Amino acid sequence: MRLLQWRPAWWRPRVQCLLCGGAAEQAALPLCAGCDDDLPWLAGHCTICALPLATSGLTCGQVCHGCLRRAPAFQRVETPLRYGFPVDALVTRFKHQANAPLGRLLGQLLERHLLHAYEEGLPRPDRLIPVPLSHRRERQRGFNQAQLLASWLSAPLGLPMDNRLVLRQQDTPSQQGLDAATRKRNLRRAFALADGAVVEGLHLALVDDVLTTGATAERIARLLRRAGAQRVDVYCLARTPPPE
Repeated sequence: MRLLQWRPAWWRPRVQCLLCGGAAEQAALPLCAGCDDDLPWLAGHCTICALPLATSGLTCGQVCHGCLRRAPAFQRVETPLRYGFPVDALVTRFKHQANAPLGRLLGQLLERHLLHAYEEGLPRPDRLIPVPLSHRRERQRGFNQAQLLASWLSAPLGLPMDNRLVLRQQDTPSQQGLDAATRKRNLRRAFALADGAVVEGLHLALVDDVLTTGATAERIARLLRRAGAQRVDVYCLARTPPPE
């Protein structure tokens, strides 16, 4: 018979930081205080598309020139991190090496950011919509990272996830490394709404890993708005800086 091991009341298992191997301060978040402080948190940025900007580049209440020239179909991008070291390596290991613990950690950082934003008055959406992945790429990778992130966010945020509303109807080339114009051409007929989808009057939030040019988010948001969605936001792990 297996005997239960007695432990003092103060004992708790040691949780390691996934980045440095040190002791994490919270059992629910495998990240130590030092690594938490050193992450590239998003500071000055456009209040619409979250593009990281220097103070001298901010105009009209911190709205970037691109959003001033042409307002995107989405209302607001919410993201906690700037896409730089070590976040770029963590996202790569999550997406391309199936490192789920690192993806879960990044999802928890986004969750923490969103809960704080809701407390500060950010409107809560009706549903979370993961950006769909092409069937070929999902088979190769074994999962859709956006759908995983949305599923991890759903319960703690108290929001339902709908992964059947938006469909990927074309297997377009990978967007990584492409310029903005090529990304837009790739996505012209890439997405569609499911038959019978009803979004009239809904506030929806797209979930993805990284926002680069915003072409994918713009295409899906425009599709949803044309179908009657009242508002579309974008939730992502990180935002890339502007090109040099």
